[in-house]
Amino acid sequence: MQRFVKIVLIGVCATALAAVLGLAGLIAFGTAPAPPVLDSVTAPFAHMDLAHLPPIERYRARDGAQLAYRHYHAGADQLALLIHGSAGSSSDLHSLALALQGAGISVVVPDLRGHGANFPHGDIDYVGQLDDDMADLLEALRAVLPDARRILVGFSSGGGFALRMAANASLGRQFDQVVLLSPYLRFNAPTLRSNLPPQTKSGAGTTADPPSLGNWASAYVGRMIGLTILNRFHVHALDGLAVLAFAVPPRVQTLTAWYSWRLEQNFAPHDDYLADIRAAPQTLQVLVGTDDELFLADQMQKLFREQQPQAKVIVLPGIGHSALVTDRRAIDAIVDACRTKATG
Repeated sequence: MQRFVKIVLIGVCATALAAVLGLAGLIAFGTAPAPPVLDSVTAPFAHMDLAHLPPIERYRARDGAQLAYRHYHAGADQLALLIHGSAGSSSDLHSLALALQGAGISVVVPDLRGHGANFPHGDIDYVGQLDDDMADLLEALRAVLPDARRILVGFSSGGGFALRMAANASLGRQFDQVVLLSPYLRFNAPTLRSNLPPQTKSGAGTTADPPSLGNWASAYVGRMIGLTILNRFHVHALDGLAVLAFAVPPRVQTLTAWYSWRLEQNFAPHDDYLADIRAAPQTLQVLVGTDDELFLADQMQKLFREQQPQAKVIVLPGIGHSALVTDRRAIDAIVDACRTKATG
């Protein structure tokens, strides 16, 4: 009997050791090389005219950090809060911000924590810190424009994060209008080009099949699996490890080349992104181009209308992903959307 117990204990210990070693291997070696630079996404921002770019200003977050933002002053009646996309910064939305300013709308564009003028890049302290930062920014802006009608505008991953904010019980009701620009939802959303079989992509608006999301970011799948397992046991000590690498040029100070696990989780809607759409107190406005390299316009339209029947989805012919916030045709459509509250 003692021998049998000893054999069982040895087997249990060996199994546990194998599991620990396997988990450690996933986390240590489950990485991937960064994808090649995706010029179709990055070039429009690199060639943008940054004349009249406002200087960086700072607001104090609850942890004492002085976080960066840019303020485009106009009237006191309306204030648009613009959220940049993944790996980017406030300067990416300069052309759009100028157009909104020209329409009499004051604009604030923050560099989210871990981006732009906020160093170090690629990480935050905990999931939910970006939400807290936005609450602190809104409180700071209340002293500047207390009576302004507030418009939340998010681009790409910033659109997904804007949806997260809209669905938040305390943050969402601080906005009168929410405009999502080609929003990233989740890795498993049908709006991603890479998530549909080739025969279903023909209605996307281009004759050639453009790059999928896999061309923009490399996911460290093994490490993600390992960290997910650790998180289920309430172990978060390794959540600062990198899990995404972006297709951005090297050594560009304004760009963020990688995301940690906790930043990747926070800079997006909640896992149940469909519930976020339904929970938004505003009638959502969504703009997307037919030639978007990362997302499918027809699927975007279908998904949002299914979850919020009154949602207004505007599909712009011939507009790609970054062109949505750099091409004058798309910018004019966004300005019109911000000036006219969605009616469904």
